[in-house]
Amino acid sequence: MRLLSATHPVSTVETPFGVLILSHQKVVFSPTQKALFVADIHLGKAATFRSLGVPVPAGTTQENLDRLSLAIADHQPHAIYFLGDLLHAKAAHNKDLLEKLHTWRLQHTDIDMTLIRGNHDSKAGDPPATLNITVVEEPFVLGGFALCHHPHTVPGALVLAGHEHPVVVLNGKGRSRARLPCFYLKSDQLILPSFGAFTGGYQVNPQAGEAVFPVV
Repeated sequence: MRLLSATHPVSTVETPFGVLILSHQKVVFSPTQKALFVADIHLGKAATFRSLGVPVPAGTTQENLDRLSLAIADHQPHAIYFLGDLLHAKAAHNKDLLEKLHTWRLQHTDIDMTLIRGNHDSKAGDPPATLNITVVEEPFVLGGFALCHHPHTVPGALVLAGHEHPVVVLNGKGRSRARLPCFYLKSDQLILPSFGAFTGGYQVNPQAGEAVFPVV
């Protein structure tokens, strides 16, 4: 188990289809494909909760986009693949959020972007065509990788997926515990942590031959 943090920002995973770089920014980069993989941003989730009268922080959309821009600057991808749940709900199609998203997209016009449609995307509706984000169904095959939202087996491929928002609990001294987002690596799947700043998580219990990479 290796912690990913600002001190140890990346870890590499050897696969039959090329090296994958796991980042403390909660993204995966493939040097072979020059591609960045991001799961479960859930843009508009906080706004959706506020519209229902739930008091949650504002500003998470810009925070998420700013963090994604930092990941782009670090890895210089030619393409970004969103592994589902880019938008949280129909309420995400509001003027303020879409203006922020369009402004961000204009800052990265040289990068091809593809969304593998997730369960929240199906409910929210596809992003506006003016964002120039291609929308596809899972599995989307890229080299030997099968890009999905829901983790499942695709014969002959390593599945890169999201949806589960994996977290791992680490026990410290005394009664101290840390519940951290993590990358969860199985024999045929790599499940990414949720990128979004306002999302929950599902605790994983890795079995023999599996690995977790917690993000501090």
